[in-house]
Amino acid sequence: MMFQAVSSLLLLSLFSEGYGQNPGVISVSNGGKWGNWGQVQSCPNGFRARGFSLKVEGNQRDGDDSALNGIRLHCVSRNNIDENVIQSTEGPWGSWTSPFWCLNGNLISFSLRVESPQGDGDDTAANNIKFKCSDQRELEGTSTSWGTYGGWSQSCRYGICGILTKVEPNQGKGDDTALNDVQFTCCSN
Repeated sequence: MMFQAVSSLLLLSLFSEGYGQNPGVISVSNGGKWGNWGQVQSCPNGFRARGFSLKVEGNQRDGDDSALNGIRLHCVSRNNIDENVIQSTEGPWGSWTSPFWCLNGNLISFSLRVESPQGDGDDTAANNIKFKCSDQRELEGTSTSWGTYGGWSQSCRYGICGILTKVEPNQGKGDDTALNDVQFTCCSN
């Protein structure tokens, strides 16, 4: 009887904290304001995102910085043998990093590092990203350090299965920011 009462209280507290729920899409509130949303790309059926890589343009010194240009999700099958890489829209600058992997489990939530608008200065918008794995390990990409991290998104109960990015296209002689914001879709089961 005592075990049932304790179990019920534990479950109730988990649900009141948002655990156990599964939002369809997770996002953060500090994304950049420039650009357009691309197309949602999803892991194949039965795959989950276990890793990610970033397309980053390094510091251009006196040139125009765009920093984070793209995000790829590395989707792995349930048997952990097959891999499929997906991405949404990306900016044209920079190169891809090696993947960062959850040791056990899947990517479930994220936090985005964003530089606020610089007025007459060089805008970069999104600069880096951190993910939480289902084993509570945190993974941070290797990108520029401009801006600050915002709060964490909600968590996907079954892991992340899709990506949608907001990217500003090449501005010619204007100020380029490339990737501004990102949203992820949650696996349904």
